[in-house]
Amino acid sequence: MTFPVGVPVGILVVDDNPIVRAAVRGILDGDDGLRVLGEAANGREALAAARRLRPAVTLLDHRMPVADGLSVIGVLAQHSAVLVLTSDDHPDLIRGMLHQGARGYLVHGEFSPAELLRAVHEVARGRGWLSPVAASVAASVVASVGRDQHRRRDGRSRFGLTDREEDVMGLLCRGLSNAAIARQLLLTEKTVKNHLNHVFAKLHVRSRTEAVVRWTTPDP
Repeated sequence: MTFPVGVPVGILVVDDNPIVRAAVRGILDGDDGLRVLGEAANGREALAAARRLRPAVTLLDHRMPVADGLSVIGVLAQHSAVLVLTSDDHPDLIRGMLHQGARGYLVHGEFSPAELLRAVHEVARGRGWLSPVAASVAASVVASVGRDQHRRRDGRSRFGLTDREEDVMGLLCRGLSNAAIARQLLLTEKTVKNHLNHVFAKLHVRSRTEAVVRWTTPDP
């Protein structure tokens, strides 16, 4: 997703707590590249606002009256990129939000204002962003499924990934950056990027978050 140069990224802030909304808005207003288009206090208001305002990014809480975040994220994700911003860190909720289309997941208390701004910009560009606890959930799923469940007897992945691509994918699920993956595997960042491009193509995804969700979803 690209935006015209000089045009701020439109944001919708969804949270039932007006104090949280004000705090988040205060952080976003400090970035000239972002513009808060509106707010919503529950899932139903969020859907109406998203259709009306067409935000590039929606910051979405989960626990809200009328309709919670998980119940509306599937529709919201059709109108804008969704970055979950909540105090809920239950693994099932994290998995559910990612499966329903969230491009990022941040847990209150685990990020700074600067990290929030970076996450918004990354999500606006079509990339993913996971807080440590969300990344840990993804990694735990990988661990519970086990590498042997991802590979056929001939040693090839169920997605056709090579051994090295699986190594890169495993580290990606732990939330590591390209630079960190390169250090772990003694590769160049360019090589890691090339591996990820191949992985995205084989998994039929376009972002890091989508890759994590696809990779950590067990076969039916």
